[in-house]
Amino acid sequence: MSRVGNFFRSLLLLELLGGMRLTFKYLWRDKYTLMYPMEKTPQSPRFRGLHALRRYPNGEERCIACKLCEAVCPALAITIDSAQREDGTRRTTRYDIDLFKCIYCGFCEESCPVDSIVETHIHEYHFENRGENIVSKPQLLALGDRLEAEIAERRATDAAYR
Repeated sequence: MSRVGNFFRSLLLLELLGGMRLTFKYLWRDKYTLMYPMEKTPQSPRFRGLHALRRYPNGEERCIACKLCEAVCPALAITIDSAQREDGTRRTTRYDIDLFKCIYCGFCEESCPVDSIVETHIHEYHFENRGENIVSKPQLLALGDRLEAEIAERRATDAAYR
């Protein structure tokens, strides 16, 4: 008996009628339009946007070239080259992130043992020329230097959830 009932329900197109009812329900209600450049929606404190590399308070870069972020990246968007310094420590010579490949999952930030790579709140960026989608180490460090106070504040806010 259920086959016959399903057949008649499919002939009556009940799903289509339910969708049309929902459409007409909202058709004459007041609409809300966000005027984007002037108005902005509130952002979550845990929002993940453009990447940045942080430094220690003495000015030395935090990244120790452990390559955990490169290994954990599901999109293979991070490329790291490292070299040994005179004092025996290892540091990065190349740290590139391809923003076209990146899926902003936050795994790189979670895997970093020294909190070097972080994702900022910035979501408004664009590229005009080919190759600008690859963000290099100097650009990441400059972004981290510029936003260090805000990054530290957001990480302190988020510390209860980590």
